[in-house]
Amino acid sequence: MSYSALSNGSKVTSAVAAVIEDAAGRVLLCRQAGGHRLWGLPGGKIRAAESPVHAIIRDIREETGLETEIVELIGMYQLTGDGCGAAMPDLFVHVFRGRLDGDGPALNAPGRISGLAWHSPDALPEPLTVTTRAAIADAAAKRIGVIREVERDTEPEVVEA
Repeated sequence: MSYSALSNGSKVTSAVAAVIEDAAGRVLLCRQAGGHRLWGLPGGKIRAAESPVHAIIRDIREETGLETEIVELIGMYQLTGDGCGAAMPDLFVHVFRGRLDGDGPALNAPGRISGLAWHSPDALPEPLTVTTRAAIADAAAKRIGVIREVERDTEPEVVEA
């Protein structure tokens, strides 16, 4: 795993995510295959020497099998806190608004995610990542260029498959 160090010595990793809406205004969410099986936006970690835009296009292709048009940057979110334990590094997430090219997403990365589903921003599933919650609220309010620090939720119970 690739980490960078902040000036205070703590570690941070960089990631990307995208808010993708369908014609009905529902948001595409992915459910993690492992861990706490949280729902979140499509995306993942930025690889070495990869730009955030290239990373989100790659991750969406890997997860859904579809190409994506990146429309704009909704914001940058720094996930901090010890809600899930002190060993968790900070996560810096670039969240974009994207538009899928194609008929519809298909689960294309079963080792990483266990499901893809469209959800109304007013009826989001739980457990949901705190970054996803904040980014969807910003996207629904038509905000762009947001810079926000979000605090980790406490560790949720592991949901059975």
